[in-house]
Amino acid sequence: MMTPKQRTSRQAELTTAHFDHQKGLNTHAFFKVHDHALGQDLVQDTFLKTWGYLVKGGKIDTMKAFLYHVLNHLIVDEYRKHKAVSLDTLVEAGFEPSVDHSEQLLNKLDGKAAMLLLNRLPQTYRKVMRMRYVQDLSLKEMSLLTGQTKNALAVQLHRGLAKLKQLYHHK
Repeated sequence: MMTPKQRTSRQAELTTAHFDHQKGLNTHAFFKVHDHALGQDLVQDTFLKTWGYLVKGGKIDTMKAFLYHVLNHLIVDEYRKHKAVSLDTLVEAGFEPSVDHSEQLLNKLDGKAAMLLLNRLPQTYRKVMRMRYVQDLSLKEMSLLTGQTKNALAVQLHRGLAKLKQLYHHK
């Protein structure tokens, strides 16, 4: 713990450092982050961290070097932060969000083509393929409905899917 005399001495030391180096620190911070307000906040944080270090009894040999060292670490921390940018800010800057539905459209068309090809499959495969991929039933549910084992249904699905792929790539 600091005595009142040490505390007053440290306050005077930091106040002098603030008057001597604040302008240079602000300039340095601005050139690193390209934002006056953020740069000033980082410089204030630098002095707060330095004060915390002094209160804990830390020794500083060269105040200017120490201040720049702390500031540079705060700047690096700021760069590492995930920066969220609002859509409004992007739109004001000229960004036009566009939605590309072409992949979704192609998926729909491919799905419709596959559904049409289901009719070309043998009845046993067609039935299980519709249950699994159209009605979205699990193997257990399909087993209860058909009376077949889950393993037999899985084999039929696998073979039906292979035949459907052949038909799809052949068309």
